[in-house]
Amino acid sequence: MKMLATGLLILLAVIFLFAFALQDRYPWLEYVRAAAEGGMVGALADWFAVTALFKHPMGIKIPHTAIIPEKKDQIGASLGQFVEENFLAEEIIRTKLDSMQIAAKAGAWLSRPEGADRVATEGAAAIRGALRVLDDDAVRDVLESMFRRHVVDPQWGPPAGRMAQRIFEEGHHHQLVNLIVDSLTDWVLANPEVIARLVTERSPSWVPAFLDDLVGDRVQVQAERFLIDVQENPNHQLRVALDNYLTGVARDLQEDPKTMAKADAVKEQVLDDPRVRELMTSTWTTIKNALMTAADDPDSELTRNFKSALQDFGNRLINEPDLAAKVNGYVADAAGYLVRTYSRDIAGVITETVERWDAQETSEKIELQVGKDLQFIRINGTVVGSLAGLAIFSVATLVFG
Repeated sequence: MKMLATGLLILLAVIFLFAFALQDRYPWLEYVRAAAEGGMVGALADWFAVTALFKHPMGIKIPHTAIIPEKKDQIGASLGQFVEENFLAEEIIRTKLDSMQIAAKAGAWLSRPEGADRVATEGAAAIRGALRVLDDDAVRDVLESMFRRHVVDPQWGPPAGRMAQRIFEEGHHHQLVNLIVDSLTDWVLANPEVIARLVTERSPSWVPAFLDDLVGDRVQVQAERFLIDVQENPNHQLRVALDNYLTGVARDLQEDPKTMAKADAVKEQVLDDPRVRELMTSTWTTIKNALMTAADDPDSELTRNFKSALQDFGNRLINEPDLAAKVNGYVADAAGYLVRTYSRDIAGVITETVERWDAQETSEKIELQVGKDLQFIRINGTVVGSLAGLAIFSVATLVFG
């Protein structure tokens, strides 16, 4: 394109010289000379204008030339500001998101099996990547630290006492007491020989055997009556005594320092350092293996449930306008917060990137991108200049000739 535009200038220069030399012999060549002269002026003017954008014409540092290399940083800053004000404004972003109806589109996509499959596949890949990157020892340290902070370090007595007190006050333990009493009654009824044997074993040797049998039978009968009475009477003194004892234990766990210390001692015995470490190691290993197995198997129960949940959520987004409106609101709020907080930083990427560019290289890249159109400007200038030169000469000849 440069060669074409320059070639037109050279052609007009040749025509001008030919017409100028022969116009006295052939008067009509004056019009040709005027057209060629105007075309050369237009071509040179537009060549200067186009060249001045990217470099100093013929290397001469004329003021207001080489505009792009000289003003590169200002252009980058202006471009960044333009993007920030016209593309990253919160109102513009919210208006655009409202018109897009993201929740409905996302719901339609998720409700289809291929959409849920795609999310599950990408999610599985993310899980595999995260599990490979995570350091097992570091994860165990984090789990152990959290477990100690939330389970081991706090006192067990007061929270356990409050929980037990609530259970006892609401009577939830009565079912357990009934189960124990029923089981004990059934066992006593089914094993009468055990009580007889215990009486015989603990009876002095000089006591006659028949007397042992009588005592054993009496103990068996009284034990059966006592247990049956406990079964049938919800206000039996044993039940009341047990309730009072359990309530007292719950209160002592909250108020009595000795009881609280005993609870913490039990905690320390159960969860000493090696056991906590072993528990966290086995917990993380189990979780990791389960996640890796589920991620590697597209037909695993976890994957199927995840896909089903995604499709269900997609259908809800389509069929429940209130839910869709909430999701759209969350998306708009999140986007609004991002542009409100980071729009300057995002636009700054443009400014900083342009600043890092080499001025000469930037000028050449831009010229290559728009060079064809710029050379058309030169060509148009040549044509318009020729027509203008011809018109001016013709008018002047008619008026003053």
